[in-house]
Amino acid sequence: MSNKVIYAIYNDDDILMDAVKKTRAAHHHIEEVFTPFPVHGLDKAMGIAPTRLAICAFLYGCVGISVATAMMNYIMIQDWPQDIGGKPSFSYIENMPAFVPIMFELTVFFAAHLMVITFYMRSKLWPFKEAENPDVRTTDDHFLMEVAVNDNEEELISFFQGTGAVEVKVIDKH
Repeated sequence: MSNKVIYAIYNDDDILMDAVKKTRAAHHHIEEVFTPFPVHGLDKAMGIAPTRLAICAFLYGCVGISVATAMMNYIMIQDWPQDIGGKPSFSYIENMPAFVPIMFELTVFFAAHLMVITFYMRSKLWPFKEAENPDVRTTDDHFLMEVAVNDNEEELISFFQGTGAVEVKVIDKH
């Protein structure tokens, strides 16, 4: 079964913002908005919940600092203790100041790399995935709002023409 959607195309970001607000006020479901550049406040106007990726970044940083601490304790204290510059190698706490840069670097390394993986998984950007851009003009100078059609096609077409859309198309989306 295919779903019908409306592509409302705009040529100005301010008109798009007003149209998004009017569409949400009219209780129509906005599937997606495609823009050539980030539009400030669009996510709030669409009603998208704030991201929780910062929590993931903190947890990944905690994993990184834990791995760094365990690794340095095992390598430098337990497995192969060495006398480097006269520093004692009897306990991890005595050598902590020398290990701080490594702890910082591994915290950043784990957080950055795992965040990239999380972002790609969350946004479903797999390797060799084809682009989902419905209109090539949205990479240049136009804005496109995709709205679901629920047996109200004519009403939606006139609604979006009234919001300042330069073009309104009905598409069967598979």
